[in-house]
Amino acid sequence: MANDRPDLAGAPTDASRHIPPGQHLVHGWPVSHYGSVPRFRPERWNLRVFGATAERAERVWTFDVLTDLPRVTVVADLHCASGPTTLDHEWYGIPASAVLDLVPPAPGVTHVMAWAEYGYTTNLRLSDFTAPGTLLATHHNGEPLTAEHGFPLRLVVPHLYGYKSAKWLRAIEYLTEDRRGFWEERGYHNIGDPWQEQRYSHQEKPGEGPVPSDQRRPS
Repeated sequence: MANDRPDLAGAPTDASRHIPPGQHLVHGWPVSHYGSVPRFRPERWNLRVFGATAERAERVWTFDVLTDLPRVTVVADLHCASGPTTLDHEWYGIPASAVLDLVPPAPGVTHVMAWAEYGYTTNLRLSDFTAPGTLLATHHNGEPLTAEHGFPLRLVVPHLYGYKSAKWLRAIEYLTEDRRGFWEERGYHNIGDPWQEQRYSHQEKPGEGPVPSDQRRPS
């Protein structure tokens, strides 16, 4: 079992004080998402890994095949960028590192884009995707995820704000250049570290967001 509570400079180390600045503790597990809950159709469902893969080919897993992939348990907190924090969620699922082992990225990959149902996206630095607490969850507190919380598969990136933990995950795209996802294009911070209170894009410092297209060097 892994515990992902960050060991960062300036972050609390006392277990009774592990709530990031600007957050408030809530009980239960509030449901929060954009749009309606998708219907799960197992005969149509798959998970894709594509983009800048080392072999220049995509990999696809059906729902049944996912059961053959490695599994881990991670105990972690969840922090919503709007302020609520909930504690000690027990996640069970596929470690993100296993995806990278099975489908290695090309040498120039720096970021990944997570794709979910209805075209929802969220971008991550490769280092955030490979963090020990990041996983593709199928269960929560010993039970399969409910539809409202992301069944059948939810990306969980517990060291970042909740909008980075995409529900109803359908694909991972390897990127050689950063690109903003759904909420990141709508004013949320490109990185989303709760311990740094990186909530909104206007807070971004140089290097924390994608390079504007008019500033990129010709390839």
